[in-house]
Amino acid sequence: MKTVMLLGGTKGVGKEILKASLKKGYNVAFCGRDTDDAQKIIESSNNEDKLYFHKIDLTSIDGIEDYYKETIKRFKKIDALIIYAGITPVASLIDTDEDTYDKVFNVNLKAPYFLLKHVLRSMIEQKGGSVVFFGSAHMDYGQEDRTAYALTKGTLYTLSTHIAHHYAKYGIRSNYLVMGWTNTEGELQLREQEGISEEQLKSEASEIIPMGRMLTPNDPIPAVMYFISDDSAMTTGSIMRVTGGEFI
Repeated sequence: MKTVMLLGGTKGVGKEILKASLKKGYNVAFCGRDTDDAQKIIESSNNEDKLYFHKIDLTSIDGIEDYYKETIKRFKKIDALIIYAGITPVASLIDTDEDTYDKVFNVNLKAPYFLLKHVLRSMIEQKGGSVVFFGSAHMDYGQEDRTAYALTKGTLYTLSTHIAHHYAKYGIRSNYLVMGWTNTEGELQLREQEGISEEQLKSEASEIIPMGRMLTPNDPIPAVMYFISDDSAMTTGSIMRVTGGEFI
């Protein structure tokens, strides 16, 4: 039985990965700041023995090691680590203040880096594991008002290929999934703050995305489940684009 560890998991695509993993019979550790949301997920799953939630604020690495240790204590091993959690502040290079910069780098890059520090040691000992990074089409250069976010996503790709190159000898694989424009709770909330409704957002996206629509939170799930599964035993260092043809 596999154990999947999620950085995130209470919302959006992360929650769909959690649900898909449970359907496969996997154990799942997930984390976040909202205990109420987590409890609802656990109660509705009918699989409380297969779930572990760790409350954590990813703007700091305080608690990262505890999350790892408690997951190992509960499930004994970690077969797959999914780096999903991230924030997308709206700020151009010339408009970014230090606090915004620090928050996006702490959540999107520093937290994954230090969680990987612990998880990779465990995967080395068990001689195998799969790391899946959630990337973005912003990774190449990004839109003008997403500078810090684009930098973190580009660096995560470097980190993914670094792991693929240097840790394959331990049976560890690492892959980067580029997720396109998706109507997650966070995206909808961000657009609402800008005065854009969900219908307006979908209409705008349909004119930009070559395949004619935004992604749903379920669209990336088959790719993630492939990377978790033994079907991808010899797949590492890859980049898979689930973007509807969108490039930024």
